[in-house]
Amino acid sequence: MDIEVLGTLAIRENDVSVTPRAPKPRQVLALLALHADQVVPIASLIDELWGDRPPRSARTTLQTYILQLREMIAKALEKDPEGNPPRTPKDVLATAPGGYVLHTSGGTSDVREFERLAGLGYRAMDAGDFPRAARELGDALALWTDSALADVQAGPQLEMQARRLEETRLCALDQRIEADLRLGRHRELLGELTVLVSRYRTHENLHAQFMLALHRSGRRSEALDVYQRLRATLVREMGLEPSASVRRLQQSILVAHPEPGTAQPAAADRERLTRVG
Repeated sequence: MDIEVLGTLAIRENDVSVTPRAPKPRQVLALLALHADQVVPIASLIDELWGDRPPRSARTTLQTYILQLREMIAKALEKDPEGNPPRTPKDVLATAPGGYVLHTSGGTSDVREFERLAGLGYRAMDAGDFPRAARELGDALALWTDSALADVQAGPQLEMQARRLEETRLCALDQRIEADLRLGRHRELLGELTVLVSRYRTHENLHAQFMLALHRSGRRSEALDVYQRLRATLVREMGLEPSASVRRLQQSILVAHPEPGTAQPAAADRERLTRVG
C-alpha cells in the first residue's frame, strides 16, 4: 500500500486508489494512514469523527465505514500480481485488540520518506556538510505538495497530527535555509524568504534568516525594516519583544558598517554575520 498525506490524501493498493470520497470514511482512512502499521484505538477514531459528542451508534457507524473501506480494498486486491500469497481486505485493514491497523506490506509512505530524508539532512548539518544538508532537506521538502491532508475534513485527531507535521516541515525548512545561507546562497533565498515571512508573520528565525540574506545582499536598510515589522507584529499580536538573539542580530546589522566612533559589534554577532556569506 502506498500512502500520501503531505498534500491531498492519496492511498493506493496495487496502484488502484482506495481513497473514498465521502468525508467521514476519508477521515477514518487518513488517521489509519498516518499511523500505518500501528493500531489506532477505536476511541481515537470516534474522537476524530465526532469529538466529545459521539452518537450512541458511534461504534456501529464506525464499523460501517471500515466495511466501506474494505470493499474498496477488495477491488484493488483483485489486481494482486500472480504468484503472491493471496490477501483479503481484512489482511490489509485488520481488526486488532481495541482498534484497527492499516498494513502497508512494504509500500511507500511520504511521511516516512520525509522523516528519513530530513534525518539525513539534520545529521549532515551537525557534521558541517552543508551541501548535503541542503540537498537532503530540499528533497524532503519537495515531497510536500500542499498542507498535510489538505483535502480532508479534519477532526481533533487529524488537526493535531496536521499541526505536528507542519512543525516538522518548518523545522526542515529552517535548517535547509540555514544550510543555503552557510553556502552563500543569500541572493537566491530572497524571493522564498519574502513569501515565508509574509506567511509566518511571527516566526522569528525565518525573519532572522531574511535579515541575514538581505544584509549579505547589500540591502542593510531593508534588513532593518524586516526587524521593525517583526517587532511591531510581535508586540501587537502577542505582547512580546523579539528574542534576545534576534535583537542581537539587529544590533550587529546596525553597526556592521559603523560611522566613525560607532561601537563595533560583539564578536559572536560579528561571526554570525560573516559565517553565512
